[in-house]
Amino acid sequence: MKQYLKKCKFLTEFVKNLLFPRRCPLCDQVIPMDCLVCEACCGKLPYLWEPLCKKCGKSLQNTREEYCGDCMRKKHIFSAGRAVFSYQGSMKESLYRFKYSNRREYATFYADEAVKVRGGWVRRCGVEAIIPVPLHRKRRQMRGYNQAEVFARELGERMNLPVCADLVSRVKNTRPQKELNQTDRQKNLKKAFIINRSIVQLDRVLLVDDIYTTGSTVDAVAQALLDAGVKEIYVLCISIGGGC
Repeated sequence: MKQYLKKCKFLTEFVKNLLFPRRCPLCDQVIPMDCLVCEACCGKLPYLWEPLCKKCGKSLQNTREEYCGDCMRKKHIFSAGRAVFSYQGSMKESLYRFKYSNRREYATFYADEAVKVRGGWVRRCGVEAIIPVPLHRKRRQMRGYNQAEVFARELGERMNLPVCADLVSRVKNTRPQKELNQTDRQKNLKKAFIINRSIVQLDRVLLVDDIYTTGSTVDAVAQALLDAGVKEIYVLCISIGGGC
């Protein structure tokens, strides 16, 4: 039975690739079915390596520092965060297509790289479930999907962790965070998220999103989770901005 299901899955992927060829998540060029990124882009992936901020995971320029300027100025609600890539160049364009141009297939690549680069960190955190940052229903209807949830499901499958996509709802259709300064970001997200059901059985969770900039969004979700009884919230994003 397992062999039959495996064969069916392969045939489904084969037909899907003929109709909708796989594309490189960085340059968007068509690539072979058995590849996730083209050879030219493989060596250009903007991975994040130490030294990193101990709190949010941003890259540090000064090796003597332990925290980025943002985390030294501001207290974050989550316990610790990490990202896979730096938010720059082709990765910026990749995430834009993933988010707005229905390139949901990129999530396979993002999740594979997340496990390779941050899988050990996630396991050490001891998380019991993955929670994607939710979209407001109007925005989700307009876009057709929640990119954070697409990534979360691919990641959960690889790490054998349950994905609780319906646990948190975004009840306030907020303005895009990129349009606001830090103070307005926090006001914009006040009471934006609610918990839909009891989560007393969860002590540690992994909150996932596509991009981390100032942390205001994940802080708002983390606060709602803490208020509901979760003890520790860790954050994993595909990409993270620079600056301090």
